[in-house]
Amino acid sequence: MAEDIDIDITALQKRMDGALTSLRQEFLSLRTGRASASMLDPIMVEAYGSSMPINQCGTVNVPEPRMITVNVWDKGMIGAVEKALRNSGLGINPVVDGPIIRLPIPELNEERRRELAKLAGQYAEHARVAVRNVRRDGMDQIKKAKGDGMSEDDSKIWSDEIQELTDTAIKNIDKALESKQEEIMQV
Repeated sequence: MAEDIDIDITALQKRMDGALTSLRQEFLSLRTGRASASMLDPIMVEAYGSSMPINQCGTVNVPEPRMITVNVWDKGMIGAVEKALRNSGLGINPVVDGPIIRLPIPELNEERRRELAKLAGQYAEHARVAVRNVRRDGMDQIKKAKGDGMSEDDSKIWSDEIQELTDTAIKNIDKALESKQEEIMQV
């Protein structure tokens, strides 16, 4: 009976990797003083009676390091796209130039950089918590398997493996955070 007890390490690994992927997505939306098309990903535009991502209303480009342009496809949508950009909380003032909306990215001041670095730290902590929750789920599987007849040695091996996965995931999160904070603090 103890032979058919197995812990799904690949599923745990996938979930931990998912936490890191999610963290990197959140990092993309943080403004670093450099223009990036992904900064506009979370912005939704009220269009045609529903809410849609800005990249479905026009082409988002980064022609220079401190400028993003949105080339709106439907001229009737320019006002809605501009309004969505103004209300996005990015702190960017859109400039309408025909069908193109220009978004000049202002220089970040020291205080704002510190706030963004702190926010990046919060995102990283959420990712660490997610990884620890996956670890806890894995350890619960081991406890259940022990109750079903898994040997002490096997449970120790599985526990060590899960802990190793957790340590690696946390290390990767810390590296991503460090690199993002460097990018934010760079003048």
